[in-house]
Amino acid sequence: MQPTSTFCRAQEALQLNRATESTLDNPRRVANLAAAAWAKEALAADKREQRQARNRDAAAGLQVSGDTDFELSDGPEDVD
Repeated sequence: MQPTSTFCRAQEALQLNRATESTLDNPRRVANLAAAAWAKEALAADKREQRQARNRDAAAGLQVSGDTDFELSDGPEDVD
């Protein structure tokens, strides 16, 4: 399962908060790197969610309604 853009942004905010509150240099750097990674993942999740929405809309547009009546033939008809 892939994370949603909302989840990624929440994780980014959490890491930015950790970086801000850290008094030590190394944990601050690690938290900032983690925040950047979550931001990058959020962008990928946005694209994925937009693509899924487009595909869902396209699939909905291709559905044939049940009230359409089609006649099927067994082969070519004689035209004389």
